Amino acid sequence: MTTIISMWSGPRNISTTMMRSFGNRADTAAIDEPFYAWFLKTTGANHHYRKETLAAYPNDWEGVTEWINRAPETGEEITFLKHIAYHLPDDADLSFTLPHRNFLLIRDPRAMVASFADKYEDVTPIVRSYEMALRIAEFLAARGHPCPIVDAADILKAPEPMLRALCHALGISFDRSMLTWPEGPRPEDGPWAPHWYDMVWASSGFRPYVEKSAKLSRELEEIAGKALPAYNRLSAQKLAV
Repeated sequence: MTTIISMWSGPRNISTTMMRSFGNRADTAAIDEPFYAWFLKTTGANHHYRKETLAAYPNDWEGVTEWINRAPETGEEITFLKHIAYHLPDDADLSFTLPHRNFLLIRDPRAMVASFADKYEDVTPIVRSYEMALRIAEFLAARGHPCPIVDAADILKAPEPMLRALCHALGISFDRSMLTWPEGPRPEDGPWAPHWYDMVWASSGFRPYVEKSAKLSRELEEIAGKALPAYNRLSAQKLAV
């Protein structure tokens, strides 16, 4: 039986780096943002590579959930799903997450807003991602399902100890191949990768953590502030080593 790991993140986190880490395991197949085409179709959002994403991915909810629960055709024991939380609607039926081993990837909202603003004008998806991440955590907790939480800064500061702790929490063995990977594109990369993944394509492992002082406009500070309560609640429960 395939073990399905669902990672829930917001944009401009190290989510693609985490996909690289898990996807470099010989026992793992990765899927990049499986709900993205459904989100684009239902919202009409005009994102980069919209046409290509709609053509490549299932556009309906049932099609997505059937796809992500299907055993990998290449025989891997684990499927790693990189999700961006705001792709789900506010009233999403989260029952599809119950058979999965879920975890949340969080990051200081100010840093996320600063990074997202460089690539896209509307940064409110960061707030929605935290709202949905909190809902997912509460949904799973109410049903007795674990949902480990890891902070991107902690992973970058200590990749191996944090990945070991995360793998333990997910009930899988740690694999040292999670620490490095070949540079360049990977088959699992979504169609939008040329616009967003330049830094990941140039990487061969976790980049050293660098403390940055984000300078935000008043408007961006207000948006980041709206995500801060959810971030703080989740951060209080994060894994530590």
